[in-house]
Amino acid sequence: MQQAHIKTPLGITLIEGDANGISKIWVLNEDAQPSTEIPDELQEAANQMQEYFEGKRNSFNFKLNPSGTDFQKKVWNALLEIPYGRTISYHELSVKLGDVKAIRAVASANGKNPLWIVVPCHRVIGADGSLTGYAGGLWRKKWLLEHENPPVQQSLF
Repeated sequence: MQQAHIKTPLGITLIEGDANGISKIWVLNEDAQPSTEIPDELQEAANQMQEYFEGKRNSFNFKLNPSGTDFQKKVWNALLEIPYGRTISYHELSVKLGDVKAIRAVASANGKNPLWIVVPCHRVIGADGSLTGYAGGLWRKKWLLEHENPPVQQSLF
């Protein structure tokens, strides 16, 4: 398993994977230095993450290979269907997955997403529109949602 650390506006991000795909992308809360060299297997993911933060990319197309249960992978696949700049509630996501009663299990799977930003768990909000828990910190969730849906400048004339 190869690893690289890249600098992003939200902190140093760990990218982990191999020839089978990227298994983990995670923002680190501790101090770490960016990698001086990116392994070939991780280069495309690193490039696409940088393009995302530069506002040049709104989707990702590198190979993913996350570890998780079948249910978690089902939830993560549903997250991939949430369009850039949009949000969905945990309730709506549970309905979409076919079981409104599974809302807690869906929220738990969402919280265990190992592919930060790429599998957009930050796009899931509370039914009342509130920013609910986020493993990377609510300030990062707010930043990501604003990055994907910046306020429109109003014309004065």
